Amino acid sequence: MERRTIGAAALGVGAVGLGCMPMSWAYSSSQQHGETSMRAVHTALDAGMSLLDTADMYGPFTNELLLGRVLRERRRDAFVSTKCGLLVGEQHIVANGRPSYVRRACDASLRRLQTDVIDLYQLHRADPEVPIEETWGAMAELVTAGKVRALGFCAVGARADRRAGADIHDGTIRALERVQQVFPVSAVQAELSVWSREALERLLPWCEVRGVGFLAAMPLGNGYLTGALTTGGGFEPDDLRARHPRFTAEMMAANQPIVAGLRRVARRHGNATPGQVALAWVLAQGRHVIPVPGTKKPHWVTENAAASRLVLREGDLAEIARLPPAQGSWD
Repeated sequence: MERRTIGAAALGVGAVGLGCMPMSWAYSSSQQHGETSMRAVHTALDAGMSLLDTADMYGPFTNELLLGRVLRERRRDAFVSTKCGLLVGEQHIVANGRPSYVRRACDASLRRLQTDVIDLYQLHRADPEVPIEETWGAMAELVTAGKVRALGFCAVGARADRRAGADIHDGTIRALERVQQVFPVSAVQAELSVWSREALERLLPWCEVRGVGFLAAMPLGNGYLTGALTTGGGFEPDDLRARHPRFTAEMMAANQPIVAGLRRVARRHGNATPGQVALAWVLAQGRHVIPVPGTKKPHWVTENAAASRLVLREGDLAEIARLPPAQGSWD
């Protein structure tokens, strides 16, 4: 697989990463099987998908424990990215950016992952009660201590922080400018896909100019862009898509022209799939961009890995650019 680099330290990873969240969190729990998920991780590493993206809140904690079982055997093959800063309660999730907590969280993640160093440690969310410089300073101390190799900033929740009339990532960029004064940002993780392109306007260029890697979260639109979801098929109650405005039967039907467009492009590339075209589009947005599609099944991992070999032509990119915007709220 093609290799790409993250940050000024030029940390090398496979061009497509593996999002591990669906193995333990936010998607149908009846389909979460530890042994199948472990096979998916092994399949990813075999294919060169070295970046494994997790977080302490996934489970909580169980996702890191699962990865630790693989890393115990294959640490040299993996680039480990995990996150801190969110605490999961019975009915709520809260941010915690206190330096003392960050230090404890890192040590706990190292134990669960069965490793002595985390390649990329990301701040999952900023704590509104703690100056972000203090949180980031504590994370920088972990680099100095040799527990972490590089720091990343997660902007997946940017919509919730948007001010009226502002760009979706204005708040993220303001925070990035502040933490850059404390310690370099090596990577930013934010949503980017064919049907969610907001990062192209300001955030992606901000990263490119500064040599910051961009981890594209949800590059397959929570599975919709694969074309494999059945309109009106429904989701289990614990699946985040069961409560998502874009995954009502009405909106899934309304957005079918996007998938149809991806299918047209895929047909011009032989055996390509809509999902592979969606990932190839993300890869085409810059050499600093690494899509991180989430899955828990080996066959999807294999399909996603093959997208790294799909090169879209100018006509393909132009056709995708003409696809209609997604219908329905994303909030």
